Amino acid sequence: MEIERKWMVNGWPADLPLLETYQMDQGYISVRPTVRIRREAKRGGNTELILCFKGAPSADGLSRQEIETKIDEELFGKLEALIGKPLISKERRTYLLSDGKHLEVNCVDEGMPTAFWYAEIEFRTEAEATGWKAEAVGLGNYLDDECTGKPGSSMGDYWEQTRG
Repeated sequence: MEIERKWMVNGWPADLPLLETYQMDQGYISVRPTVRIRREAKRGGNTELILCFKGAPSADGLSRQEIETKIDEELFGKLEALIGKPLISKERRTYLLSDGKHLEVNCVDEGMPTAFWYAEIEFRTEAEATGWKAEAVGLGNYLDDECTGKPGSSMGDYWEQTRG
């Protein structure tokens, strides 16, 4: 189960400890239901190829079932060819918050007219997610545009708008 909140942001946050950086490329075989491939290259580390399935989101958009499995280069290449469209490019930086949570900030399709930034935090429970306050970790101004569950704000929606 994936439980997360999401915000539209502008740029990387200031003065937070950086834990890791990934360069990602992802594409969608299907948006509803979500069937996605992703190449994740960790800076200074390995590259993983992942096939992901996501169920429908809950009514409030906080949670949904998610299944991820690693795949090999041959299958990734076949699925990328099946998609037949340029993959979305993302840089993801993960920061450590003062409460121990991880803030994942993404720059999507940098340099393109459709480029944008978003941030997300994953939680263990929906109660934890709804009770979490950005102000408590000094990010009230940075995380002031929440889009959790907002129609049109998913990466699948972005895929349809820019590649569909």
